[in-house]
Amino acid sequence: MLIDRYLTYLRCELNYSVHTVSAYSLDINRFADFCTHGSADSFDPVAATNSDVRAWLAFRSRQGDTRRTLRRKVQSLRSFYRYLALIGATDRNPATDISIARPTASLPTFIRTEEINALLDSPYDTADIIACRNRLMIMLIYSTGMRRAELIGLLDRNIDTGRGELKVLGKRNKERVIPFGNELKTMIEHYRTLREEAGIADAPYFLTRRHGEPLYPRLVNNIVGKELDPNEIHATKRSPHVLRHTFATDMLNNGADLNAVQQLLGHTSLSTTQIYTHISYRELKQNYQLAHPRAQKKGG
Repeated sequence: MLIDRYLTYLRCELNYSVHTVSAYSLDINRFADFCTHGSADSFDPVAATNSDVRAWLAFRSRQGDTRRTLRRKVQSLRSFYRYLALIGATDRNPATDISIARPTASLPTFIRTEEINALLDSPYDTADIIACRNRLMIMLIYSTGMRRAELIGLLDRNIDTGRGELKVLGKRNKERVIPFGNELKTMIEHYRTLREEAGIADAPYFLTRRHGEPLYPRLVNNIVGKELDPNEIHATKRSPHVLRHTFATDMLNNGADLNAVQQLLGHTSLSTTQIYTHISYRELKQNYQLAHPRAQKKGG
């Protein structure tokens, strides 16, 4: 089946991540279901038309898909049909001339420095492996800016406390090395001691469930959501990605070079990282308005 061949191409030739391939697969198979009224196995992508794509997008819009989601679906179809052209299956791309307005860019949510510091300085049960894992999860993301998937896939052997470095596998299976400080080093070494005491020192993944089983996305979301107590953390969102945003924002607010932050985050494009400069400028402006003795003086 052409769809299966395409997904294999994404995985094996382009080295797309499992999550990206899954998203493309979902989009294309939903389009196939729509075109065949639920019989995706009989879908002939060569027969699909521009009108079919437009009708599907209109249907998805009525189902509540956002502009951002619709833009991704168009990109999924364009990519699929480019592959079909590459293998000589068709020379038409029914999604080529379809454009959806870019959604208004919103600034990433982040946690204020004093709030994240208060959380990380607050007491917790250092003898309990789960309590230590949960606090370490917050510290790891905030200290390194790693993605949720990178946290879940972090291998114990890829953490070098002697050098103060860890290695993560990012999008498109790109590896990057991220430095970390002494506080995180101490927490990692203590957690490793607890892993040994619990008999899970040989578990390949660093952060695990109680018996060494790997974490999964929903569990990580739940842990982070609970750790970021809404009574203490007043950000509008509380998630692993908010911690990643907070890492980037605090780095830039404290003078880090934009290109360095880009590399630490694993962004391919500098423009993706530049969104955080808007946050930093907003903080700068607020500080100016509060601190400068003549900032509040009315003009003549």
